[in-house]
Amino acid sequence: MTRTKKVVPSILTEDPRALKTMVRQAEGFADYVQFDIMDGRFVPSRSITYQDLVAIPIRFDWEAHLMVERPEDYLDNFREAGAKRVVFHYEAKSSARSVILRARRLGLAVGLAVNPETEVAAFLPLVEAVDSVLFLAVHPGFYGSQFIPKVLDKVAELRKSQPAMEIGVDGGIKASNIVQVAGRQVDLLYVGSDIFLQPDPAERYRTLMTLVNKASVRF
Repeated sequence: MTRTKKVVPSILTEDPRALKTMVRQAEGFADYVQFDIMDGRFVPSRSITYQDLVAIPIRFDWEAHLMVERPEDYLDNFREAGAKRVVFHYEAKSSARSVILRARRLGLAVGLAVNPETEVAAFLPLVEAVDSVLFLAVHPGFYGSQFIPKVLDKVAELRKSQPAMEIGVDGGIKASNIVQVAGRQVDLLYVGSDIFLQPDPAERYRTLMTLVNKASVRF
Protein backbone atom coordinates (compact mmCIF):
# COMPACT_ATOMS: atom_id res chain seq x y z
CA MET A 1 0.00 0.00 0.00
CA THR A 2 1.02 3.64 -0.42
CA ARG A 3 0.88 5.71 2.75
CA THR A 4 0.29 9.45 2.71
CA LYS A 5 3.18 11.22 4.38
CA LYS A 6 2.96 14.69 5.83
CA VAL A 7 5.34 17.26 7.26
CA VAL A 8 3.88 18.78 10.43
CA PRO A 9 5.38 22.11 11.55
CA SER A 10 6.23 22.01 15.24
CA ILE A 11 6.18 25.24 17.26
CA LEU A 12 8.27 25.41 20.41
CA THR A 13 8.75 28.72 22.21
CA GLU A 14 8.34 30.32 25.61
CA ASP A 15 7.82 33.80 24.13
CA PRO A 16 4.19 34.76 23.34
CA ARG A 17 5.40 37.30 20.76
CA ALA A 18 7.45 34.66 18.95
CA LEU A 19 4.44 32.35 19.14
CA LYS A 20 2.25 34.88 17.36
CA THR A 21 4.88 35.34 14.66
CA MET A 22 5.23 31.60 14.05
CA VAL A 23 1.46 31.09 13.99
CA ARG A 24 1.07 33.81 11.37
CA GLN A 25 3.91 32.27 9.34
CA ALA A 26 2.42 28.77 9.56
CA GLU A 27 -0.96 30.02 8.33
CA GLY A 28 0.68 30.66 4.99
CA PHE A 29 1.67 27.06 4.32
CA ALA A 30 0.23 24.58 6.84
CA ASP A 31 -3.21 23.18 7.62
CA TYR A 32 -2.08 21.27 10.72
CA VAL A 33 0.50 22.24 13.35
CA GLN A 34 1.88 20.87 16.60
CA PHE A 35 2.45 23.07 19.64
CA ASP A 36 5.05 21.83 22.13
CA ILE A 37 4.00 22.31 25.75
CA MET A 38 6.64 21.94 28.47
CA ASP A 39 6.22 22.22 32.23
CA GLY A 40 9.84 22.60 33.39
CA ARG A 41 9.60 19.32 35.29
CA PHE A 42 9.11 16.49 32.81
CA VAL A 43 11.68 18.34 30.71
CA PRO A 44 13.98 21.12 31.98
CA SER A 45 12.48 23.83 29.76
CA ARG A 46 9.20 25.71 29.96
CA SER A 47 7.11 26.87 27.03
CA ILE A 48 3.96 28.75 26.14
CA THR A 49 0.74 27.83 27.92
CA TYR A 50 -2.81 27.30 26.80
CA GLN A 51 -3.56 30.91 27.80
CA ASP A 52 -1.07 32.07 25.17
CA LEU A 53 -2.88 30.01 22.53
CA VAL A 54 -6.31 31.25 23.57
CA ALA A 55 -5.05 34.83 23.24
CA ILE A 56 -4.44 34.62 19.49
CA PRO A 57 -6.70 33.50 16.63
CA ILE A 58 -5.50 30.23 15.10
CA ARG A 59 -6.84 29.39 11.65
CA PHE A 60 -5.45 25.87 11.24
CA ASP A 61 -6.09 22.62 13.08
CA TRP A 62 -3.56 21.75 15.74
CA GLU A 63 -2.45 19.33 18.40
CA ALA A 64 -0.71 19.82 21.73
CA HIS A 65 2.40 17.75 22.47
CA LEU A 66 2.31 17.61 26.26
CA MET A 67 5.84 17.20 27.61
CA VAL A 68 4.52 17.37 31.16
CA GLU A 69 4.44 15.21 34.28
CA ARG A 70 0.65 15.18 34.72
CA PRO A 71 -1.02 15.42 31.30
CA GLU A 72 -4.49 14.86 32.70
CA ASP A 73 -4.29 18.30 34.34
CA TYR A 74 -3.96 19.91 30.89
CA LEU A 75 -6.71 18.23 28.91
CA ASP A 76 -9.68 20.49 29.70
CA ASN A 77 -7.71 23.65 29.04
CA PHE A 78 -6.33 22.51 25.71
CA ARG A 79 -9.72 21.33 24.52
CA GLU A 80 -11.01 24.79 25.43
CA ALA A 81 -8.11 26.36 23.52
CA GLY A 82 -9.10 24.40 20.40
CA ALA A 83 -6.78 21.39 20.22
CA LYS A 84 -7.92 18.54 17.98
CA ARG A 85 -5.51 16.06 19.52
CA VAL A 86 -3.35 15.78 22.61
CA VAL A 87 -0.13 13.79 22.49
CA PHE A 88 1.18 12.80 25.91
CA HIS A 89 4.23 10.85 27.02
CA TYR A 90 4.23 7.22 28.03
CA GLU A 91 6.95 8.19 30.52
CA ALA A 92 4.75 10.74 32.34
CA LYS A 93 3.95 10.01 35.97
CA SER A 94 0.24 9.58 35.31
CA SER A 95 -1.66 6.41 34.48
CA ALA A 96 -1.61 6.30 30.69
CA ARG A 97 -4.96 4.54 30.45
CA SER A 98 -6.58 7.15 32.71
CA VAL A 99 -5.24 9.97 30.52
CA ILE A 100 -6.54 8.25 27.39
CA LEU A 101 -9.98 7.69 28.91
CA ARG A 102 -10.29 11.29 30.10
CA ALA A 103 -9.20 12.66 26.73
CA ARG A 104 -11.75 10.46 24.95
CA ARG A 105 -14.49 11.72 27.25
CA LEU A 106 -13.56 15.25 26.25
CA GLY A 107 -13.81 14.38 22.56
CA LEU A 108 -10.09 14.67 21.91
CA ALA A 109 -8.02 12.47 19.65
CA VAL A 110 -5.08 10.93 21.51
CA GLY A 111 -1.49 10.29 20.58
CA LEU A 112 1.13 8.48 22.65
CA ALA A 113 4.66 9.91 22.59
CA VAL A 114 7.66 7.81 23.58
CA ASN A 115 11.20 8.89 24.43
CA PRO A 116 14.20 7.49 22.54
CA GLU A 117 15.18 5.03 25.28
CA THR A 118 11.71 3.47 25.68
CA GLU A 119 11.33 0.02 24.13
CA VAL A 120 8.33 -0.83 21.96
CA ALA A 121 7.40 -3.76 24.19
CA ALA A 122 6.88 -1.40 27.12
CA PHE A 123 4.06 0.62 25.54
CA LEU A 124 2.68 -1.90 23.02
CA PRO A 125 -0.34 -2.84 25.22
CA LEU A 126 -1.54 0.78 24.95
CA VAL A 127 -1.28 1.15 21.19
CA GLU A 128 -4.76 -0.08 20.32
CA ALA A 129 -6.26 2.56 22.65
CA VAL A 130 -4.70 5.57 20.88
CA ASP A 131 -4.90 7.17 17.45
CA SER A 132 -1.18 7.58 16.86
CA VAL A 133 2.28 6.88 18.22
CA LEU A 134 4.94 9.59 18.17
CA PHE A 135 8.56 8.48 18.43
CA LEU A 136 10.90 11.12 19.81
CA ALA A 137 14.19 10.98 17.91
CA VAL A 138 15.80 13.41 20.34
CA HIS A 139 15.69 13.79 24.10
CA PRO A 140 12.69 16.12 24.36
CA GLY A 141 12.56 19.74 25.39
CA PHE A 142 14.90 21.68 23.11
CA TYR A 143 14.98 22.97 19.53
CA GLY A 144 17.81 21.77 17.32
CA SER A 145 18.86 18.59 19.17
CA GLN A 146 20.75 15.87 17.29
CA PHE A 147 18.72 13.13 15.60
CA ILE A 148 19.03 9.60 17.07
CA PRO A 149 18.91 7.19 14.07
CA LYS A 150 18.27 4.00 16.07
CA VAL A 151 14.74 5.27 16.78
CA LEU A 152 13.89 4.31 13.19
CA ASP A 153 14.43 0.65 14.11
CA LYS A 154 11.64 1.03 16.68
CA VAL A 155 9.40 2.50 14.00
CA ALA A 156 9.96 -0.63 11.92
CA GLU A 157 9.30 -2.85 14.94
CA LEU A 158 5.99 -1.19 15.72
CA ARG A 159 4.94 -1.09 12.06
CA LYS A 160 5.44 -4.85 11.81
CA SER A 161 2.84 -5.52 14.50
CA GLN A 162 0.61 -2.48 13.80
CA PRO A 163 0.51 -1.99 10.02
CA ALA A 164 -2.41 0.48 10.14
CA MET A 165 -1.18 2.64 13.03
CA GLU A 166 -0.40 6.30 12.32
CA ILE A 167 3.25 6.74 13.28
CA GLY A 168 5.12 10.01 13.64
CA VAL A 169 8.73 10.93 14.31
CA ASP A 170 9.64 14.17 16.05
CA GLY A 171 12.98 15.80 16.72
CA GLY A 172 16.10 16.49 14.73
CA ILE A 173 14.42 16.12 11.33
CA LYS A 174 15.77 18.43 8.65
CA ALA A 175 16.35 18.60 4.91
CA SER A 176 19.51 16.50 5.21
CA ASN A 177 17.78 13.47 6.78
CA ILE A 178 14.05 13.78 6.01
CA VAL A 179 14.29 11.39 3.04
CA GLN A 180 15.84 8.75 5.31
CA VAL A 181 13.03 9.17 7.85
CA ALA A 182 10.23 9.29 5.28
CA GLY A 183 11.48 6.05 3.74
CA ARG A 184 11.00 4.15 6.99
CA GLN A 185 7.21 3.80 6.96
CA VAL A 186 6.62 7.03 8.87
CA ASP A 187 3.36 8.90 8.31
CA LEU A 188 3.98 12.20 10.08
CA LEU A 189 7.33 13.99 10.11
CA TYR A 190 7.43 16.76 12.70
CA VAL A 191 9.85 19.59 11.94
CA GLY A 192 10.56 22.61 14.11
CA SER A 193 13.85 24.46 13.83
CA ASP A 194 14.47 23.49 10.21
CA ILE A 195 11.30 25.38 9.29
CA PHE A 196 10.98 28.26 11.71
CA LEU A 197 14.66 29.16 12.02
CA GLN A 198 14.99 29.52 8.26
CA PRO A 199 14.84 32.90 6.47
CA ASP A 200 11.73 31.77 4.58
CA PRO A 201 9.76 29.16 6.60
CA ALA A 202 7.16 28.67 3.85
CA GLU A 203 9.78 27.93 1.23
CA ARG A 204 11.56 25.49 3.53
CA TYR A 205 8.27 23.71 4.26
CA ARG A 206 7.61 23.33 0.53
CA THR A 207 11.14 21.99 0.04
CA LEU A 208 10.65 19.42 2.80
CA MET A 209 7.32 18.30 1.36
CA THR A 210 8.91 17.87 -2.05
CA LEU A 211 11.62 15.69 -0.53
CA VAL A 212 9.06 13.63 1.38
CA ASN A 213 6.90 13.10 -1.69
CA LYS A 214 9.91 11.88 -3.65
CA ALA A 215 10.78 9.49 -0.83
CA SER A 216 7.33 7.88 -0.68
CA VAL A 217 7.63 4.12 -0.93
CA ARG A 218 5.26 1.20 -1.34
CA PHE A 219 5.25 -1.49 1.32
